[in-house]
Amino acid sequence: MSDMLELESGYTDGDIDTNPTYNLSLNELVEARYSRRDTLKSGVSAAAIAVFGGAVLAACDDNGSDGDGNSAPVVTAGSSGSSSSGRLVTLTSTVTDDGGIVTSAWTQVSGPTVSLTNANTPTATFTAPAVSAATPLVFRYVATDQSGLQASAETTVNVTPAALGFTAVAKNKNDVVTVPTGYSVSILTRLGDPIAQSTAAYKNDGTDTDFANRIGDHGDALYYYGLNADGARDDNSNIRGLLAQNHENLNVQYLHANGPTNVSAGPRPEAEAIKEIEAHGVSVVEVVQGSAGWAYVQNSTFNRRITPNTPVEIRGPARGNALLVTAYSTDATAGRGTINNCANGHTPWATLLTCEENWAGYFRRPRAADDARRTAKELTALIRYGVTSTNGNYAWASVTPANASSTIFRKWDAQATGSSASADYRNEPNQYGWVVEIDPYDKTKAPRKRTALGRMNHEGCWPGPFVAGRKPAFYMGDDAQNEYLYKFVSATPWVAADANAADRLAIGDKYLDTGTLYVARFNADGSGEWLPLVFGQGNVTSTNATYAFADQADVVTHARIAADVQGATRMDRPEWTAVNPVNGEMYLTLTNNSSRTAANADPANPRSYQDPPSTSRGNRNGHILRLRETGDTTEATSFTWDIYVFAAGSDLDATNINLSGLTADNDHSSPDGLWFGRPSNASGQVNPLLWIQTDDGAFTDVTNNQMLAAFPGRVGDGGTRTVTNTAADGTTSTVVTRIGAAPGTNLRRFLVGPIECEITGVDSTPDGRTLFVGIQHPGEGGTPAAPTSKWPDSQGGSTSLPATTRPRSGVVVIRKNDGGIVGL
Repeated sequence: MSDMLELESGYTDGDIDTNPTYNLSLNELVEARYSRRDTLKSGVSAAAIAVFGGAVLAACDDNGSDGDGNSAPVVTAGSSGSSSSGRLVTLTSTVTDDGGIVTSAWTQVSGPTVSLTNANTPTATFTAPAVSAATPLVFRYVATDQSGLQASAETTVNVTPAALGFTAVAKNKNDVVTVPTGYSVSILTRLGDPIAQSTAAYKNDGTDTDFANRIGDHGDALYYYGLNADGARDDNSNIRGLLAQNHENLNVQYLHANGPTNVSAGPRPEAEAIKEIEAHGVSVVEVVQGSAGWAYVQNSTFNRRITPNTPVEIRGPARGNALLVTAYSTDATAGRGTINNCANGHTPWATLLTCEENWAGYFRRPRAADDARRTAKELTALIRYGVTSTNGNYAWASVTPANASSTIFRKWDAQATGSSASADYRNEPNQYGWVVEIDPYDKTKAPRKRTALGRMNHEGCWPGPFVAGRKPAFYMGDDAQNEYLYKFVSATPWVAADANAADRLAIGDKYLDTGTLYVARFNADGSGEWLPLVFGQGNVTSTNATYAFADQADVVTHARIAADVQGATRMDRPEWTAVNPVNGEMYLTLTNNSSRTAANADPANPRSYQDPPSTSRGNRNGHILRLRETGDTTEATSFTWDIYVFAAGSDLDATNINLSGLTADNDHSSPDGLWFGRPSNASGQVNPLLWIQTDDGAFTDVTNNQMLAAFPGRVGDGGTRTVTNTAADGTTSTVVTRIGAAPGTNLRRFLVGPIECEITGVDSTPDGRTLFVGIQHPGEGGTPAAPTSKWPDSQGGSTSLPATTRPRSGVVVIRKNDGGIVGL
């Protein structure tokens, strides 16, 4: 610039006498014909702000004004105060100015980086980040007026580690979903909601049909898969996605106008049976958040139902094996459908792992007629798995179809009636009890049954941490009394790039079709081993006296028997598994066990007691066990364990029953669903939040089923306890167990459901601000003429609903009114 002062030039070597400063003062710039406005518009303005912080920049001789006499703005900055991780923080500012503000903005000066909302306004917000200790975050607010004059001010927000951010919900028996003050509930999907454009609205009077294009019954585990605006997979989307949900079973009395016909023995009407069959399985539905909240998209091209009639592929070691041969698939490579889908899992390549639980009871196999047609080995397997029903749960095999060539009902008859397995459906039960992988983004791809993970009453299949170069693992409970905890370790080390592969089911082939299936044994000293279920190892051999295994296909098809002969620990109904996303520790719900006695109690299942008003004994309330893999690796073959929490009423004996010291704010019974917050937000970082859902009969005289939130600590944070159990005859025995630190206020009731429901299924959007929760079988004890619940219609609080309003399973959306992360 022509007006710029000329600077001296010459040699400088760092000596103070020969190295004078050439940084000009503001007054010198003014004397060089720089106006105050010009100065603040130039790069010197930014430098001055950096040097002087929030002070108003002004030449000393013009009293904070420009050359025309305009004064610089006066700025203050503040916030809504200290906060803890996951909570919403509001930054506030004021500006006084006589020249009119042109721009203003908030910026972050220091601390863990956060995303500011409305940063270019006087009031901005952000979600407090996850921290492990108290951490200051500094923010600066800068305002510029029409004259170009700027001023700034700073504020500091102290963030502390995450804490439960709600008052415990009281136990209750109301016919609504009750959540804490400061939260809102809305209904997202319900039984019967149409998911195809041409499907009629649900009348809910028992006359509805076409359940292959409706939301199924008994919604269970669910998972949210993000979509971007173009309809492609987007793991970070918080406003559009696909909700995949299991449909476990039926409130069959409400599906038909006057209840089901001949449900015990048949013959069943074809129309009723097809409705019941189609109401099982899995749904995938597009959901979006709009100005009015969350809703599902009825005509989405992604919407899909997988039912017991949907074609599936058989994969893994049992593919092509004679044990899975049927008249439908004589080469044992294909099958039809999935049923009694309970808990679930997911993969980093964005597929769903849905799990077949109580499938055995759907099959007709009257032992009096069929046993003589079977080999002794077959009978051992059939009886061990419970394929012993005379008619099947809903007598579907009794249907005579209008189309004589149809076999969709015949397949439920597991009797050996033909000349060979390829002529009948004697092996159809062997096609169920698996983990089933589904690509929720591609409805053209048939689901794949992953037989390497074993056949059982699969409750869930939750993955451990995925670490590049390490073989991933999946943890699975077998939901029945005295069954086992399993782990599958892939044969293939994880390659991070596979998470984004286009052919997702091909990646499933890579990691889920080959590997080692293990079962757990829990030792009294707090250690444990993973016992391999591998043909030829240990007692899993062709010469085993209990069951002569033929090959690995035989082992995975009869994993329960393999676990028996290897000496695994029988557990109190192993249900959901969940894995802490930070430290990799695995949690397992042991829901209850009426056959646990004082005589057979063991350290991992240490309680047998009476819980009035019941006169029976057993572990009526259940507990949650956790384990830490040796070396913190999914490949480990040993572990340490303890019991995180013993479920109980707060009024029960604190010495031998209420071992965790539960209070009225957190007492509960029969823990079932488990889920940790997603690691993409503060609820799944540093010290992740654990959600616990109940499926209870022992505590429902006090409260409906519930969901609790917890910060559960770590394996080994407690000590040992001696439990004294009393048998019916008054004799006592003791067991020493491993118990975690008392949860105290770090375990708190968050939600209570409507009458006779189970709370099951939970997931969130990646930001943790929207929580999806499943409400299963409300009013399950009622009749069409006298329903015992009217939910979800009752959620709005209406007192004028018709007496015959039928309940429906559904999914609710829960949000914090201030927009913060749910639970924190």
